Amino acid sequence: MIEFDLPESFDEEFMALIPKQRYVINSMLAEGRVKAYSLAMDRSKLWAIMSGESEFEIMESIAQMPLSEYMSPNISELMFHNSSDAVMQFSLN
Repeated sequence: MIEFDLPESFDEEFMALIPKQRYVINSMLAEGRVKAYSLAMDRSKLWAIMSGESEFEIMESIAQMPLSEYMSPNISELMFHNSSDAVMQFSLN
């Protein structure tokens, strides 16, 4: 799990990168590299649950994010991550 500290104020360059950030995150979600992505209501922090073989691999993924220069990551290795999306899914077939 990565907790990102965001800047206190967002300049025009930061704001211009948000659509690119969303595109990269959506791509990573589709690939399974990002499992969850959340923004604090006050926009001070982002959280991401990411999947990777090593901390280095996670750092490489973070470096691909357009806003990476504005974010300070704090990585915590998780034993597991459960979500309601993965529990008790039934096939409609």
